[in-house]
Amino acid sequence: MRKVSLWLMIMLCGSLIWAQSEGSDEIGDDFYPGIGNGGYDVQHYDLDLEVDLSRGSINAVAQIGIIATQDLSAFNLDFNGFTIESVRIDGVEVDYRRAQAELTLIPNELIESEQTFEVTIAYQGIPPNSQNPTFAEGWVQYRRGIYVASEPAGARNWYPVNDHPLDKATYTIKITVPEPYVAASNGLLVDTQDHENDTRSYVWENFEPTASYLVTVQIAEFEMQSYYTEDGLLIRNFFPVDIAEDAEITFSQTDEMIAYFETVFGPYPFEVYGAVVVNTSLSFALETQTLSMFGRDIVVEQSGRRTGNQGIIAHELTHQWFGNSISPATWRDIWLNEGFATYGELLWVEHTLGVSDRDEMISNWYASLNTPDFIQSPIAAPGLPPGNEIYNLFNASVYLRGALTLHALRLNVGDAAFFRILRTYAARYAYGNATTEDFIQVAQEISGMNLQSFFQGWLYEKKLPPIPQMGL
Repeated sequence: MRKVSLWLMIMLCGSLIWAQSEGSDEIGDDFYPGIGNGGYDVQHYDLDLEVDLSRGSINAVAQIGIIATQDLSAFNLDFNGFTIESVRIDGVEVDYRRAQAELTLIPNELIESEQTFEVTIAYQGIPPNSQNPTFAEGWVQYRRGIYVASEPAGARNWYPVNDHPLDKATYTIKITVPEPYVAASNGLLVDTQDHENDTRSYVWENFEPTASYLVTVQIAEFEMQSYYTEDGLLIRNFFPVDIAEDAEITFSQTDEMIAYFETVFGPYPFEVYGAVVVNTSLSFALETQTLSMFGRDIVVEQSGRRTGNQGIIAHELTHQWFGNSISPATWRDIWLNEGFATYGELLWVEHTLGVSDRDEMISNWYASLNTPDFIQSPIAAPGLPPGNEIYNLFNASVYLRGALTLHALRLNVGDAAFFRILRTYAARYAYGNATTEDFIQVAQEISGMNLQSFFQGWLYEKKLPPIPQMGL
């Protein structure tokens, strides 16, 4: 063996340690390999966005407060598009490289594990995919304004981010827009600032941990309507000015819903709630945290149903507990969002219309899933169906079979244990993340029953199990 000098050995070992200190460029989600990043934990995002609606562009500065969870010689953020003007760590400019939606930052010296630091990135340009009206693309401009809907990983299309629900953070978002546009976002409006060039800045503080896909920016000619519930919770809604009166009727049961859901889920988890009605029709609604998002079609295109289309409103409100406060640990666990929110619709029907209406809905859902034409699929088994993964993630089984799973559980363990399970689960994992196994563990703990075979059939087997208590 050739002898190597001590100096060279030291240099080689030092280079190896430096190379091994790079943070992972993915967080470990097997449904979406490559999204999210490892090696650090974001604590807070401070976003300053100047929006030019005529050009469809933004000029922005993102300040990101981070704690390292390992030594870092380099680490990644998810960030797609834009011209980057500068990248700094603790105020000092650093090198970076880009590959598709991965932005790799290279600090000038090793960041040690548990060290806190701040990344500042100045950037400008037109957000990618900004003309695609979906729930997955992030920043979308339409004729009358802008909305942001990012599930599952569209946040990277408008700010640098660790784009996975496992890394929640708090947010300060300042949005500067030309008058008479109004800019709404998550949390509380803490300041407005008027400028000489006929623009106005809106400053929003979101104090609770938030998954990146639940962060929103809404810009349009809105009328803000606000009031307090009997328990003192602030409700603030943003409605297009031309339909604000009708929208107020559509959402008039929000405080009643919150009061009811608190009896079955536990205390509402945030300090504010409300709805934003985007000034264009949408094919979806989204539970953006503290400010659920709907298209104007919920108000104007469902003729005769202005006071009866409450199911989707109940669905997005239920998400504030299940999906927002408790977020999925991986996208494999999406039924913990959508199955629970769909069951929230059933509970609201039961509360307002009665058990017979609830059971009719359950029977209809069961029949729709149990037909030869419907491709049955387990809702927590490995792998996604082939095709467009984003849309297959939200297949009908996740919603309907997820809700039926919860109702079958309720019938198995009884109402008292079932609602204790929901409240315990909501409290235990509040402001964090949970897996399917976490929920199963809570269900078995509270019920005192071995439910492994029950959940195996409902969540992991292809064939839809029976609900004998209902003759299904």
